[in-house]
Amino acid sequence: MGETINAGIAMMKVLEDWDVQQVYGIPGGSINSTMDALRVEKDKIAYIQVRHEEIGAFAATAHAKLTGKLGVCFGSAGPGATHLFNGLYDAQMDHVPVLALIGQVRTADMNWDSFQEMNENPMFADVSVYNRTVMTAESLPHVVDEAIRRAYKENGVAVVTIPNDLGTKEIPSEFWSSGHSYVQPVLPAPDSQMVKKAIDLISTANRPVIFAGIGVKGATDELIALAKHLKLPVVMSSISKGIIPDDFEGNMGSAYRVSTKPGNETLEQADLIMMIGADFPFGRTKDLFKPEAKFIQVDIDSAKIGKRHDVDVPLLSDAKQTMVQLVAQSKEVAHRPFYEACVANMKNWRAYLQQLADKKTEPLEVGSVFKQINRVATGNDVFAIDVGDVTMNSLRFLNMNPKQKFTTSALFATMGYGVGAAIAGKLTYPDRQVFNLTGDGAFSMVMQDVLTQVKEKLHIINVVFSNESFDFIKDEQEDEKQKFFGVDLQGADYAMIAQGMGALGITACTHEELVAAFDTAIKVEGPVIIDVKIRNNRPLPAEKLQLDPATNSAQEIADFKRRYEAEALQPFSVYLNEFEVE
Repeated sequence: MGETINAGIAMMKVLEDWDVQQVYGIPGGSINSTMDALRVEKDKIAYIQVRHEEIGAFAATAHAKLTGKLGVCFGSAGPGATHLFNGLYDAQMDHVPVLALIGQVRTADMNWDSFQEMNENPMFADVSVYNRTVMTAESLPHVVDEAIRRAYKENGVAVVTIPNDLGTKEIPSEFWSSGHSYVQPVLPAPDSQMVKKAIDLISTANRPVIFAGIGVKGATDELIALAKHLKLPVVMSSISKGIIPDDFEGNMGSAYRVSTKPGNETLEQADLIMMIGADFPFGRTKDLFKPEAKFIQVDIDSAKIGKRHDVDVPLLSDAKQTMVQLVAQSKEVAHRPFYEACVANMKNWRAYLQQLADKKTEPLEVGSVFKQINRVATGNDVFAIDVGDVTMNSLRFLNMNPKQKFTTSALFATMGYGVGAAIAGKLTYPDRQVFNLTGDGAFSMVMQDVLTQVKEKLHIINVVFSNESFDFIKDEQEDEKQKFFGVDLQGADYAMIAQGMGALGITACTHEELVAAFDTAIKVEGPVIIDVKIRNNRPLPAEKLQLDPATNSAQEIADFKRRYEAEALQPFSVYLNEFEVE
């Protein structure tokens, strides 16, 4: 036998070739060979010891969402493996590349019902695009290399189960990896005849709208140019927050429940919707579109076209190239009444949000907290957003630009995402200011991993919106006319808990304390937890508006405006009439 290399170390060399920077997980007896290989290669790949494997999976997923590059996590056999599922399903549903390394008992102990032995392949079959158990030490680096290629190709989760003894064996050193030769696929250019059909359809529409998804990432200028050129209001998917600036006049925000008022109203009134790089499940299930609305759909995945609605003009093509061609092949629209009505509607909505943000009442309001977040933001920040009312409020109140990063658990919508996502954000972008915005319900699920932030000396500003309630679910119970049950939370002093873990903990109950908390938070070196005690108020339900005299009684409108402090908020019909929209 010629020169050899340890199989586990060979696997690490494969990860290095694919430019993996961090691996997240917790040691365990069935994954010790992988741990030893990480020890040997620690100067090239950082091992991040989390306190729960779920957080490791969230961090790996967030890394992929923020960078487009592979995230890597691991778990030992049995409970270590099953703890990964929440994060892996988040990666699956939001279509990002993640590699999960799963421990297994040694080969001699397999199929003997050994301690912690599980048949892990079928467990991970549903969540993965690639799922293999390594059978020989010699194949270990090859299987991992193949897994990574598949994760990138399918934008999904690849799972490799490794019997622990295989990583300890010597194998021939002539193994290879394909990371250095990986080439991004060339995205399809649009068919010029289909572009012409799209332009013709837009030209005959009175109320055309763009719905832009994560597929427009990297095409900020092109999207804005198209919106301006053809006077098309833009509704964004929630996960696409920040791709175009929030202060762009044509940005209507997001739709359905975690939404803005103009986002929903714009889609509801549209007679033509151009979906660009978007997969919007609520479009069909929540009746957000007019039945007679026409659709243009731009996507690089043929399986997405026609998935949610009938499509009049399908464009299997790259979003950026398509938008460039739509501008190049069309005449500029100087005046579109619907666009102008949408812009006026958004101005009215922004004035409403500013009114809420400027309040100095106590107990504190959500808007007041976001005013301080926007005040201390650098313009180059990373925002890790948890799930619940905080998702909706972040989409409404955060003032973002394309230099900033926004990540949340979108289609899977799992609580607890923020802590791990913030860890990945700070490790990936160490020179940026990183926020974790979370409710007390989500934070209390995963707050043990503040210890990871402390251990890694990560300056993360964790903002906990404490109102002692699962408010997002409470609002659903209200809408379904149920009696509230199971939604009240036991409160806690999260600042004191933070202090006990070695982080800086600050409680803010007054406006003065709130301002001081953020002034302090931006100056310290390690993690900060700002426990903001807020009023338990429901955010305005943009999907259930009661503002229009054509559909609501005077009493309903008065009650709605009183409850949500929305005296100055106008129904969209006011602007449709003002600008004489057909």
